[in-house]
Amino acid sequence: MGFTEKLLTVLPPIEVAGRHVKRYHVTADPAGIEPDVEKAAYAILPELLPEPDGTPPAAFVVLHRGGDDGAYLNAYSWVWDNVLHFKGAAAGQPVLGCPDRDPAHFIRPELPWIGCVWELPPILHERDAWVRHILAPEVPALNAYVTDSLPGGTTGDRA
Repeated sequence: MGFTEKLLTVLPPIEVAGRHVKRYHVTADPAGIEPDVEKAAYAILPELLPEPDGTPPAAFVVLHRGGDDGAYLNAYSWVWDNVLHFKGAAAGQPVLGCPDRDPAHFIRPELPWIGCVWELPPILHERDAWVRHILAPEVPALNAYVTDSLPGGTTGDRA
């Protein structure tokens, strides 16, 4: 079985449901993720975010366009000051319960999965950035956290 890293693109943060959301896109296609898939993914995003709990309102997402018909949106939100909350959505993948192969028709499968090997690289960076900008300083710096993203490139081979 051959393995190839995919491309990781970092997009500007957006605000959704009162949260600052950092965005990572993963795909093998140098052209990026199709606009209709991106639009559909961000339309379902509010359903994946938890209610505010007093934690600085921040999250990050990984939108992954698979090599087949699948598309996946992983939403990771900071809650309870230092806990990472997860909810995901999938499209175009019948094995996950998707009703069709349309990569822009997202549903919310109830699976205990937090991401595949191409979707996981941002998690370590985001953990360290959260500690660096929110937990370690005497005064949390939400804007500094929001602008501190993993650099684009590939999903792996990072030193």
